[in-house]
Amino acid sequence: MRICGSRPIRSLLVLGVLAVLAAGSASAEVVQRISRVSGTTVHYKVVLPNGYDAGKAYPAILVMGGGPQTMATVDGTLERNFRAEAERRGYLVVAPAAPDGDLFFQGGERIFPEFLEAMLAAYKVVDGKFHVAGPSNGGIAALHVAAANPKYFLSVTAFPGYLWQPTEAKLTALAKLCVFMYIGENDEYRWHDEMQREAEFLSERGTLARYTVEQDQPHRLETLAGMNASRLFDGFEETKQGCSR
Repeated sequence: MRICGSRPIRSLLVLGVLAVLAAGSASAEVVQRISRVSGTTVHYKVVLPNGYDAGKAYPAILVMGGGPQTMATVDGTLERNFRAEAERRGYLVVAPAAPDGDLFFQGGERIFPEFLEAMLAAYKVVDGKFHVAGPSNGGIAALHVAAANPKYFLSVTAFPGYLWQPTEAKLTALAKLCVFMYIGENDEYRWHDEMQREAEFLSERGTLARYTVEQDQPHRLETLAGMNASRLFDGFEETKQGCSR
């Protein structure tokens, strides 16, 4: 395999909670928020499903943007892969930008699990657990954050992505989650071997771990974008059947 502090400030969190409660039942929308978590300022967006009701629990997805994981890439990922289907299927989506420009597998992960706790305080989430997903650097980040905080997640989807600095212990931490990995047949970064090894490691331990090569696709997968984004959500729905095989 490739071997490649302080408590959160609650004032902004309380304001966020009050804003959500005040909204009551609302139509679908995307809201941008700022919070202080573990001494760090975090900018993030929330996609609310159609007919959002603050008193109801929703399935939720933590989305990691690709590339530099700025708010611009977060926006692109939401629009390309998540927003429309989340609104239609009734999912809540939370998408943070990398704090202080630190990728979520190169220091930005310091906001977890406090950021997840803040989201659980602000929104009702089914079973108190998230799906986590992202493309490219977002896929690497999704696996990295899930391995470090597995009790907060139901599944992890990388399209593409591999576990940053993999170890047996980190992979084993993912063994109770459903793991979905997608990569283009013609992906120029050639992450195929590492992703396949990780999926096989998990499958051998009884995990629902699926490695899929998308025919004729490059690094940026059109087969999981737009109308095809429904395939990502089909994976989320599959976790209802359990993640052990």
